[in-house]
Amino acid sequence: QVQLVESGGGLVQAGGSLRLSCAASGRASRNYAMGWFRQAPGKEREFLAAISQSGTATAYRDSVKGRFTISRDVAKVTVYLQMNSLKPEDTAVYYCAAKAFIATTEPYDYWGQGTQVTVSS
Repeated sequence: QVQLVESGGGLVQAGGSLRLSCAASGRASRNYAMGWFRQAPGKEREFLAAISQSGTATAYRDSVKGRFTISRDVAKVTVYLQMNSLKPEDTAVYYCAAKAFIATTEPYDYWGQGTQVTVSS
């Protein structure tokens, strides 16, 4: 089992930045690729970014390329999502997830509880 805990969400004005963190714990948590997803009210959950176990490979949703950056601290088993130039349409609950290999689509094996990001105009 892998436990994931997100943090760093909050309220920010349009154009601002936030950094989300996802701390992983549990057996073999270091061996998982990690991804970030989000779900806005009334919409389906969507993939944002993923990173390999070593951190050397990444993948992004086209609409966030250049604004969002995924990274991981291998020693701390923590994954980050740096979000810049935020827009009101980025408002959503953001989730991190773990999978045996890097992927841009679900299913993922483990999920965090989510953290709310609200961008005001």
